[in-house]
Amino acid sequence: MYLVLGRHPQADGRLQLFDVDDSLTVLASTELDPAELPAVTALRAPAAARWVWANTAEWYPMLLRAGIRIDRCIDLRLTHAILRRSELSARSKLATADDGRWDMPVVVEEADQKLSLFDADRSADELTSDDVLQELRLQHEAIEESLDPRRLKLLLAAESAGALIAVEMKHDGLPFNADVHHKQLTLALGPRPQFGGRPEKLEHLARQIRALLDAPRLNPDSAIELLRALKRAGLDVSTTRQWELERLEHPVTTPLLEYKKLSRLLTANGWAWMDAWIRDGRFHPDYVPGGVVTGRWATRGGGALQLPKQIRSAVVADQGWKLVVADAAQLEPRVLSAMSHDAAMASASLGKDLYQGLVDNGVVDTRAHAKLAMLGALYGSTTGESAQLMPRLQRAYPAAIGMVETAAQTGERGGIVSTWLGRSSPPPGSGWNQVQQKASDPDAGPADERRARSQARERGRFTRNFIVQGSAAEWALCWMANLRQRLASLPTADLAAPWNSGRPHLVFFMHDEVMVHTPEDLAEDVHTAVLAAARDAGRLMFGTFPIDFALQVAVVDNYAQAK
Repeated sequence: MYLVLGRHPQADGRLQLFDVDDSLTVLASTELDPAELPAVTALRAPAAARWVWANTAEWYPMLLRAGIRIDRCIDLRLTHAILRRSELSARSKLATADDGRWDMPVVVEEADQKLSLFDADRSADELTSDDVLQELRLQHEAIEESLDPRRLKLLLAAESAGALIAVEMKHDGLPFNADVHHKQLTLALGPRPQFGGRPEKLEHLARQIRALLDAPRLNPDSAIELLRALKRAGLDVSTTRQWELERLEHPVTTPLLEYKKLSRLLTANGWAWMDAWIRDGRFHPDYVPGGVVTGRWATRGGGALQLPKQIRSAVVADQGWKLVVADAAQLEPRVLSAMSHDAAMASASLGKDLYQGLVDNGVVDTRAHAKLAMLGALYGSTTGESAQLMPRLQRAYPAAIGMVETAAQTGERGGIVSTWLGRSSPPPGSGWNQVQQKASDPDAGPADERRARSQARERGRFTRNFIVQGSAAEWALCWMANLRQRLASLPTADLAAPWNSGRPHLVFFMHDEVMVHTPEDLAEDVHTAVLAAARDAGRLMFGTFPIDFALQVAVVDNYAQAK
């Protein structure tokens, strides 16, 4: 059973809702005003129904604001993007069609919260319910005719579940104590300037830097000015990046590195950041599921995917609540061993640290070398110590290393690779093809050939990592989707607040880490649910292959305590 939602074809502000059966036949059609949608949803939407709409970020927020959460949906924009590019569905009518309205990027702007509770968010192209239904049928056809419908169905379901989770996390928010963070900022930077400008500690460091470089008018926030000043001081630098500054032997190095560190804190998570992103004791980031070509998430602002250690102690559970923080250890190497069915590599990780397992099996001599070698395999290091360790990995784990090597070779030839569930990499652009073609020309010179080889190796590194990073992102989506279902089945506590119903709920996600805000009495149940969801995600993706997705789980009062 599907509930297909879109604009009314008369474009008069009304909505149209189709009840559609499993054969994609319309059973009923309902016209309604946006303000009526939550009531209609609450009264007549079957629990087993799957909502179908163009964009979860457009439609779901107004249901959440009315206190309504749904179990399942199909986010047609997200799933369309996957099916258009996937090698599994490459011959479908959907994949071979010319670009259309479903391929256009749409920026969703939420309605002003101060306006009517039910003001519908508006998309740029005003897709009608007929458009939505037609796209659903095309996608259904593409899946059924694909080379592997089971994998694609799992990927699309996980992607759409992620869309629901992203909107819910933005709505609920991450508990955040602004007073704690204000104290941290004041301690690190000095008092907040009343009329803008630099805090006193940054200004003090800026004066030191100017004096040491004999540059009285230098703005150390300007990379161009700073690079010029460093060169005038006789320092051999080509950038102002940290790794290059660290190697300098000059008195300016220490204050300059400290300035850059504090400046990053002020810019990324300072007082202006708090003013923009913290409301009513909650951080409300805007997640973008599938925002990276590998399927990883991105954000439209707020920096949720890179909360630095300096601010984590301000992420504080509410009174009577706890934070359950779970981190999937060494996720990408474990996913690689399962994808390649490399039993030896999987065995090295069972019940323990994978890197230490490599040491125990005699592959390398230290844990540090194990980590370095594995990162080299995943990211294509061709020089240095990492490259020297690669032959040991190849001998010990030929299936796993062979899989990433094959992906790299495919990329170097300009080919396309796919994740475990079928998300495919984008093809190389026209510029890439032109360079390669020029190098193959009989009149090509050594410079052309070097440029082509370098470009090919770079694409090989991309495709090598694409299959692993993308498959790890798929596992994480399955983990979160399963965990969301488990949390919904837990009892509610007598701690209901405006932003939740007293039930444990996901509040944070960062690639291989999740955080659940839970009533303290249910923290142990959440801990169990997190572990069980990880096991289920592994079985769902890789069947009975004996891979262990190890989690580090902590039940804490604030995020900093989890590390």
